[in-house]
Amino acid sequence: MSDLFQRVAQRLTDAHAEQPPMRLSDPRLKGSDLELKPASVLIALTERDNPGILMLHRPSTMRAHPGQIALPGGRRELGENATEAALREAEEELGIPSDLVRVVGATDVYRTGSGYEITPVIGVIPPDIEIRPNAAEVSQWFEAPADFVLDPANQRTRLLERNGQQYPVIEIDWQGHVIWGVTGAILSNLARRLNWHDETA
Repeated sequence: MSDLFQRVAQRLTDAHAEQPPMRLSDPRLKGSDLELKPASVLIALTERDNPGILMLHRPSTMRAHPGQIALPGGRRELGENATEAALREAEEELGIPSDLVRVVGATDVYRTGSGYEITPVIGVIPPDIEIRPNAAEVSQWFEAPADFVLDPANQRTRLLERNGQQYPVIEIDWQGHVIWGVTGAILSNLARRLNWHDETA
C-alpha cells in the first residue's frame, strides 16, 4: 500500500468521523426545488513526493461548460454507483484504466444550480500513467500540484454576475490555468475536509 494512499485514506476517515467543516454550496440553489441528476468526478492524485491532481480543459465547442476547467467526470449511467461512474468517465475522457486507480473513497457531495448532485471520488494513480485524452471532450489536460490547489491561500473568492445577480465563486489560478466555478468549489471543500496543509492531521 502506497504512502500517499495511506495518508489520504487516514485523513478522509478521520475527517468524516468529525463534524463537517463549513462547506461551499451553489448559491443558485437557494430556495430551489430543482430535481438533481447524480454525477461523479474523479480527484486523481498522482503518486509522487509532491502529488498532483489531474484536470482538463473542456473544448470550446462543447454545449455544456465550453472551455472551462474540470475534473474528469460526468453524469452517472443507470445502475452505476458514484465510484463506478467516476472511473468510467476518467477512462473515457483521459484514458485512465480503472484498474490502475486505487480508490480512496468518496467525499462531500456538491449540488449545482445547473441541476447536478456531484460526488467527488478520490483515487491514487501511478505517476507515469499514460494519459490519452478524448479530443471530443478534452482540449487540454494538466497536472496541478495538490499542495497549491488545496491551499486555501490560493483559493480566491470573486463575484460572478449572472441574470442581474451576483454570486461568489472560488477561483484558483495555477500557471494561467484558471480553475473556478464547480471545480473550484469542490477543491475548496476538499481542502477544508482533508485539512491538507495540517502536518499533524
